[in-house]
Amino acid sequence: MDEFKTAVLALIESDESELNQLVSFCKTKNFKKNEVLSQPGKVPQEVFFIVKGILRVVVTDAKGVDHTIHFASEDQFVADYSSFMLQQPGMYTLQALEPMEVVSMSRQAIDWGYQFMRQGDKFGRKVAEFYFLYQDNRVKNYYSRSPLERYELMETIFPQIHQRVPQHMIASYLGITPVHLSRLRKEH
Repeated sequence: MDEFKTAVLALIESDESELNQLVSFCKTKNFKKNEVLSQPGKVPQEVFFIVKGILRVVVTDAKGVDHTIHFASEDQFVADYSSFMLQQPGMYTLQALEPMEVVSMSRQAIDWGYQFMRQGDKFGRKVAEFYFLYQDNRVKNYYSRSPLERYELMETIFPQIHQRVPQHMIASYLGITPVHLSRLRKEH
């Protein structure tokens, strides 16, 4: 839980007692490679903080084709946020790409933080702002940059992604075919 506490303290000020109370509502969970943390059709009940590992966020289209829309790794908060906030069935699959250790913040933990932490609202806002900025940049990059430019940004956005994630998932994230990705890698 030390990594989680450090992440919280990087976003807000909190005393030890308050932070320990928040942690008492959280659980450490481990997931195996390819295990699903959250799946479509169910209302997400937790936000994850990644201690170790990497996951991908996938949406499946009407034809049953998976599209990787996000990767998340160490020291990041991740969830099917919109569905979590609106308490509606999720659209995304969160899949572990490596063995993972996460801190699970249940709805109860988050509600407690909002109600009782001095800067609980700020904490929630900071996590939501990060998510919004990531999504906004993702859309801008997808529509304003070439596939080669998006490929070159990958390592900046997701350090060591090429060593940790299969190439076909990276191609899916970039919105190109694996063959096109292979050509880009040769050019780069």
